[in-house]
Amino acid sequence: MAELTGEPLHILLVEDNEDHAELVIRGMRDQQVANTIHHVSDGEKALDYLFNRGAYADTGKNPPPNLVLLDLRLPRVDGLEVLKTIKTAPDLLRIPVVILTSSDAESDIAQSYDYHANSYVVKPLDFKTFTRLMKDLGFYWLGWNAKPIKD
Repeated sequence: MAELTGEPLHILLVEDNEDHAELVIRGMRDQQVANTIHHVSDGEKALDYLFNRGAYADTGKNPPPNLVLLDLRLPRVDGLEVLKTIKTAPDLLRIPVVILTSSDAESDIAQSYDYHANSYVVKPLDFKTFTRLMKDLGFYWLGWNAKPIKD
């Protein structure tokens, strides 16, 4: 696990709603579950970050994430398309992707799992529950969850 080896932990947050993004960032930082949160506001930027293209070409500033928190309703490239791309790219498919969205539609849940999402979480409406969720997500995915050693 990264925290046991002293490696920095990185989360890629893909969220177009600035208020929601700020809640996620604050929740994670307050709980000290990540060293760095990289926030992008649309699906195209997420793919550019993950594939180190354009503004995200510098892997020193934009390292591969240990976890992706992905909203579904995104401008430019939809979240489901981002998920599908991640889970079909050999260099990315092992990165855990948690869908973090306001949609509780059964079709969105089913399609997310069809595209191999690691988890699907509907954003809580109240601040206290949302903050608790960020703490629990961070500790589970970055602390407790066992990950394969990189090749």
